[in-house]
Amino acid sequence: MTALTLAGVRKSYGGAETIRGIDLTVAPGEFVVLVGSSGCGKSTLLRMIAGLEEVSAGTITIGGRDVTRAAAADRGVAMVFQSYALYPHMTVRENLSFGLRNTRVAKAGVAAKVAEAAGVLELDALLDRLPHQLSGGQRQRVAIGRAIVRDPTLFLFDEPLSNLDTDLRVRMRHELARLHRRLGATMIYVTHDQVEAMTLADRLVVMDGGRVAQVGTPIELYERPANVFTAGFIGSPRINLLDATVVERRGEETVFEIAGGARFGRRGVSGLAVGDRLSAGLRPEHVRIEPSRDRLPLVLDVEAVEALGHSTFIYGRAAGAGEFRAKLDGHRPVPVPGLLPLYADVDRILLFDTAGEAVGHVS
Repeated sequence: MTALTLAGVRKSYGGAETIRGIDLTVAPGEFVVLVGSSGCGKSTLLRMIAGLEEVSAGTITIGGRDVTRAAAADRGVAMVFQSYALYPHMTVRENLSFGLRNTRVAKAGVAAKVAEAAGVLELDALLDRLPHQLSGGQRQRVAIGRAIVRDPTLFLFDEPLSNLDTDLRVRMRHELARLHRRLGATMIYVTHDQVEAMTLADRLVVMDGGRVAQVGTPIELYERPANVFTAGFIGSPRINLLDATVVERRGEETVFEIAGGARFGRRGVSGLAVGDRLSAGLRPEHVRIEPSRDRLPLVLDVEAVEALGHSTFIYGRAAGAGEFRAKLDGHRPVPVPGLLPLYADVDRILLFDTAGEAVGHVS
C-alpha cells in the first residue's frame, strides 16, 4: 500500500495548459476515482502519475518518494488500460508471467505469483487458453492479473470497462470492488461513467477543464456539491436548475421565489440581500406528483416520457428552467404532450450564486 501526493501539478502542450495546478492526496489503501467530461484532463493526469507523460510543473510523490522525474518502470505502479493489450499468440499463463520473465524473480517465484493472481481473479481454469478464446470480461481480468503479479505500490486504471457491454460492466464493477477489498491496495481509477464512479470510489475527484472542481465521498458530492458543475455532473438524469430570487429576509430565514411565483424559505443562508439572483438546483428524483405543505408546486410541460416499469422518467419544460427532468417511482401514466403538476421537496433544493458556487448547503 502507498500514499500518493500531487502538489501543484501542471501539464502544458506548447502554449496550451491542460492540467492547471492540481493538489491531491490519496491515503494508503484508498480507491479514488477521477471523473469528468471528455477532455477534462483525467487520463492525462493518470498518465503523468504513471510516468507516461512528463510533468510541466509541480511534484508527484508516491510512498513518500518524489517520482516526478522518475522513469515509469521505477515508480512501482501498474496501469490497466482501456484496451486489454494482451499478446494474442501467448496463453493466459504466458501473458500473466511475461512482465516478470525479464526480472530477477526466480522461475518458481514467477509461477507462484501467476498462480496467486489467477486464484484471485478466478482464471485458474483458463491459464492455457489464448486471448481469442476468452470473453471480454475474462480478457480484462487477465489484463488486471498482469498488474497484480508485479506487486505494485499503486494500481492505475484508465477506463478499463468502457469496451464491455452493460451486463458485463456491472459484473466487472463488482469484481473490481471485491479485488480492492481483498488486496487492500491503493487504486486510482479514471472513468466518464458516473455509475462506476459512485459505486467504486471511496472518494471522487471531479475534474473540470484541467482543474479539480471538488473532492469528496460519492454521497458528499451528491448531497452537498460545492458548485454547479459538480451538481450537474453527479446524478442521472442531471440536476434541474431554476431561476430564483431573494424576495424577503425574516430574521434567520431567507425567502426565495422561483420563476412561476412559488416561494420557499431557508434558514442559515448568509450574505444574501433582497433582489439577489440565484439558481435553485433540484434533482429529478426529488420531485413528486403528490402535493404536500412542505413541497414546492411546479408545472411541467411534458414533451417525452420513458416508462421503465420500476420508474418513470419525464422530460419537458418548466418556467425558469427551460429543460426539466423528473424521475418518479414505479409506472406512472403521464399524458404526452400535456401539463403535469409536480411538487418538489423543498428541503432538498440546492442553491448556487451567479458564480456557480454553492450557497447555504442542505445539512
